[in-house]
Amino acid sequence: MERDVEQNVEASGPSLWVRPALWWRLGIVLSAGGGLITGTSSLVYFTVESNVLVLGYFTAALYRMITQRTVDGPAPRLRGAVTLYILITGLVAHIVLNHGASPLPGLTHGSAADRLQSWSLLLLHYTTPIMVLLDWLCCRPRNASRWRDLPLWLAFPLGYAGLTELRAALFPFFPNRYPYFFLDPSGHGYGWVGLQIAQLTVEFVVLAALVVGLDRLGTSARSALAGRGRAAGIRSSTPPAKTS
Repeated sequence: MERDVEQNVEASGPSLWVRPALWWRLGIVLSAGGGLITGTSSLVYFTVESNVLVLGYFTAALYRMITQRTVDGPAPRLRGAVTLYILITGLVAHIVLNHGASPLPGLTHGSAADRLQSWSLLLLHYTTPIMVLLDWLCCRPRNASRWRDLPLWLAFPLGYAGLTELRAALFPFFPNRYPYFFLDPSGHGYGWVGLQIAQLTVEFVVLAALVVGLDRLGTSARSALAGRGRAAGIRSSTPPAKTS
């Protein structure tokens, strides 16, 4: 009943334009799009592919929000997958590739082309993942992800790794055969690459479970706050007892 009333309120006027979710998701589109436009990386990189998915999903979300006057994002289970992929991008870039180094010095040092690339990487590796995570925590719909979604979500990053190895084997002169060092068997062999993929798979499973858990936690927190608000409203509306 409350859900129907809320949707009717959303559809009844221009209040959507003052909703933070609309402008936040526009910011995500600008961040991912800006990083892709200003960067020089190609689609062989998981970073680029995950940001393209973010750009496509949130562009569709904006279209749906405006045309249907709702703050709910479309395809909520797909939203969970996109959230997982962009978090993988951010965490792998910061921890595995950059070894925890700050991305800020490159924004002001080096040539103009180097600085532009640094800004692109900041948007793709940091700004967009953080904004998407906050969207997942704070914006609707809530409680739409399922534990059984995890194997389906993981198919994309694992398929990316498998396709990279297959492409490198079939096309040895393909430019940038191994976009990431942990996929390159040249120095340590395929056994080492397999161990790297297995370790990352375990970490991705944990991260995917965290994404689902945060969805449930956010739902519980919002329900608790709503319950307190209703209880406070009831108390404030109850007339004081008469005294003789």
